[in-house]
Amino acid sequence: MRSFYDISRRLTSPPLELVTSLGRIEHGRGREELYRAQAPQVLQRLAARTRFDSITASSAIENVVVDDERALFLLRDADVVKGAFRDRSEQEFAGYRDATDHLMGTEPERLSLGFVLHVHRLLMRHTGDPLAGRLKASDNLIGDREGDGRVTVVFKTVAAGSQTEWHLTEAIDRYEGALAYSEIPRLLLLCALILDILAIHPFQDGNGRVARLLTSNELVRHGYQVARYVSVEQRVFDTKHSYYEALRASQAGWHEGDHDLWPWTGYLLRILEDAYGDFERLVAAGRQLIGATKAEQARIYIVEQAPRTFRLAQIAHALPDISQATIRNALETLKTEGLVEVGRGRSAVWRRLDPPGQEQ
Repeated sequence: MRSFYDISRRLTSPPLELVTSLGRIEHGRGREELYRAQAPQVLQRLAARTRFDSITASSAIENVVVDDERALFLLRDADVVKGAFRDRSEQEFAGYRDATDHLMGTEPERLSLGFVLHVHRLLMRHTGDPLAGRLKASDNLIGDREGDGRVTVVFKTVAAGSQTEWHLTEAIDRYEGALAYSEIPRLLLLCALILDILAIHPFQDGNGRVARLLTSNELVRHGYQVARYVSVEQRVFDTKHSYYEALRASQAGWHEGDHDLWPWTGYLLRILEDAYGDFERLVAAGRQLIGATKAEQARIYIVEQAPRTFRLAQIAHALPDISQATIRNALETLKTEGLVEVGRGRSAVWRRLDPPGQEQ
């Protein structure tokens, strides 16, 4: 909410590098419709990979880790009964799956307090947490845990109770008002909103995940469909040290309304700019699959689109129309050619190798 006090002053005259990032993002956005018309099968496969990457990465940021085989099982079977979950991590993982599928599968709607609470309820629905879909009952803080267990307070969040509800409602209402009546770019307003939500820390647990879910929801709502095809959450996970540094830099002075939005805004814009760059590359690689045999499609996907490390089941999830036998044959051929290697054991991890004389 603090970021929306005098928002026009705060978000005018952004640094030149951010203006450049905004321009590149808008250029990428302009090409999305072309790809949807020309390469729908490519986008379908990218969406399957993005679903996997986003759910696993955003969960892992909060130390919610599920091994790949169980992750693929939970992603394929949304009707897993509560008793089938092995632990709390699987319950929370399945909740992020449900929230992601809901947001990506429905028409984005105007934000409200009720909507944000619903997202949290979906996220925590399998845990049995009595505070699922409810604001925090006690004060919380953002801190660093030392090796000896001591916690150093990094940021003191808004107090629980009426203060949390008021601040969160004000932030959402001011964001929606700015969208309707100001000429500030929507991406800058979104960055301000997410910073405020993380500063308010409205829930006892799940604040970071809710913020990332809302980020993807709002990107899609405002026409930045790249969030469906390239995992923003994966890029946050890959740069999580920069994520926390930018967040802390912009939260300093937040309670007094004397904070600097640009470190955090710059971080998110760079993430989105990089996502569009990857989107272009992945679509170009995916279009090579058109007209190819199933075996050729599996080979090209593994070499050009799959993550650097992966499991066979992960490739099968991204290529549901290609048999696992065909995928195995492609992997064995690539292994013989020295382009991939595999670890030992059941459900072993494969790793893509650089061709001789080339580094990636």
